[in-house]
Amino acid sequence: MDFLNGGELFYHLRKDQKFSERRACFYAAQLVEAMRCLHQNGIIYRDLKPENVLLDADGYIKITDFGLSKQGMSTVRRTYSYCGTPEYIAPEIIQGIGHDKAADWWSLGAILYEMLCGRPPHYQKNRKQMMYDIVNVPVQMPRHFSGEAKQLLTGLLTRDQSKRLGTAGNSANDILSHPFFRDIDWAALRARQIQAPFKPQVQSKWDTRNFDKMFTNERPVETPDPSVPNTMARKTQFKGFTYENENDGIVGIRASKNAAAAAQ
Repeated sequence: MDFLNGGELFYHLRKDQKFSERRACFYAAQLVEAMRCLHQNGIIYRDLKPENVLLDADGYIKITDFGLSKQGMSTVRRTYSYCGTPEYIAPEIIQGIGHDKAADWWSLGAILYEMLCGRPPHYQKNRKQMMYDIVNVPVQMPRHFSGEAKQLLTGLLTRDQSKRLGTAGNSANDILSHPFFRDIDWAALRARQIQAPFKPQVQSKWDTRNFDKMFTNERPVETPDPSVPNTMARKTQFKGFTYENENDGIVGIRASKNAAAAAQ
């Protein structure tokens, strides 16, 4: 797995509070390309949020954590799993009426809104109220949003998934051609020929300054290999006992002196 030393988009968004429209557009364009690629391969991502978007040293982004992704959507019309992160989850997932790739476009709209505003469109500390608002309350567009941004967000945050921007046919051409992205040369973007509007400060390949110290100060713990039996964990269940494998195939467990004494 690659280490991207530019840090999480979430980290930079909390640090700067919100982004300029130019910077938000640069990130959103890459997310459009990422979602389009996944959708063309029959995959819906389902957990698009700033924590899952990482920056490299050049200021370009990559998405990570495919734990909630759904494959095989080229042959399946909808899926009904309840999953995602509350602030960015599409209304059809909350309602349980079935969802498809359109759910990712809703999440893109929620992230773009947050990048421009500093908070997700329906954010509430009370999650139950937030879920209700996502399904029922119209999105309020701040005055400082440009007309193009408002138009794009209105299309992406359309509650009816069949009418949501990006759902027509099997492509996202209606998003790529939207006036909000008028300054994006898509071929140049794919070739990484556009200079990023923001370049993270890094001093080395392994620089961790762009990550929250709450995480980098943690003691690293090796992830256990699920294919290898966790013998140490099992041993704690029989602490004070000795395991013996007899030659005749009989397996016995006898108490050690200390364990026997403790049992008396």
